[in-house]
Amino acid sequence: MTALEEILFLLRISRSRGIVRRYFVTNGFDGALAMLGLIMGFYVSGGVPLGVAISVCLSTAIALAVSGLSSAYISEMAERRRELHQLERAMVADLGGSAYGRATRLVPLIIALVNGLAPLCIALVIVAPLALARLGVSLPLAPLEASIVAALGVIFLLGVFLSRVGRGFWLWSGLRAIAIALFTALLILVISP
Repeated sequence: MTALEEILFLLRISRSRGIVRRYFVTNGFDGALAMLGLIMGFYVSGGVPLGVAISVCLSTAIALAVSGLSSAYISEMAERRRELHQLERAMVADLGGSAYGRATRLVPLIIALVNGLAPLCIALVIVAPLALARLGVSLPLAPLEASIVAALGVIFLLGVFLSRVGRGFWLWSGLRAIAIALFTALLILVISP
């Protein structure tokens, strides 16, 4: 069995695929909105040097990743151990060496990695226009505007992904996600001096 097959097997027997999806979308959405908020803040304040914007965005993305990784690992490990102990009591058997026991140890790590890497990867996509502009690449929009468009695009795609999970209409789901992002941007514009 390959490593990927093993991971999929452990997720299946522990009924965790939905949890992984939720963590990906939830923390990915948090990361995208956090980046949108930072970039909107830079935009309404008249801009900052690209190096500062990149540094602040990456620092925030790293903090979100570490927070997501550690919080998900701690909480999932506690829940998985609890479930394993309950199952062992019900079966009057030690399941530590079983596939379910392996899932109890590995699934929290998988979930934590997804929860931590989602905002980091999404932030890198959103910050990419800033980095490209700093490297001298010509963009069709100003760097902050290009990053705002990238954030809206990522948020739309997260909405589309959710439509596939919930078997809804992809466009409606994507537009709902965009509406949340636009509402966030509007709030930032309203509260800005």
